[in-house]
Amino acid sequence: MKSNLIFVYNADGDLFSKVTDFAHKIFSPSTYACSLCSLTYDNFGIKKGWADFIIDLDADLEFYHKDEFLTKYKSLNSELPAIFINDNGNLRELVSAKTINSFKSLDELQTLIKGIIKPDTK
Repeated sequence: MKSNLIFVYNADGDLFSKVTDFAHKIFSPSTYACSLCSLTYDNFGIKKGWADFIIDLDADLEFYHKDEFLTKYKSLNSELPAIFINDNGNLRELVSAKTINSFKSLDELQTLIKGIIKPDTK
């Protein structure tokens, strides 16, 4: 059975927010509030390594900006960014903001996700 992972960015999806985020990542990247955004996107769009990675995953994936996620899942109160798993309609936080914020590279995020989707059977 495929995993159903939900990635939630700590950024809103409206045009003003996107423009503001773009500028923030250029002028003050160390204070940008969405480490998941920084790991998976650069200022010109999705990173090729991330795009290739998610295409090859054997999982159903959903991606939300903070405002979109909170509209759809009003009852959840998690620090963002985060990754959730949808177990038959029940959302459960799988990767916390603290963990995502600790990553220094896209490789770290990808290794964690691979372990979730295809756990080591050794």
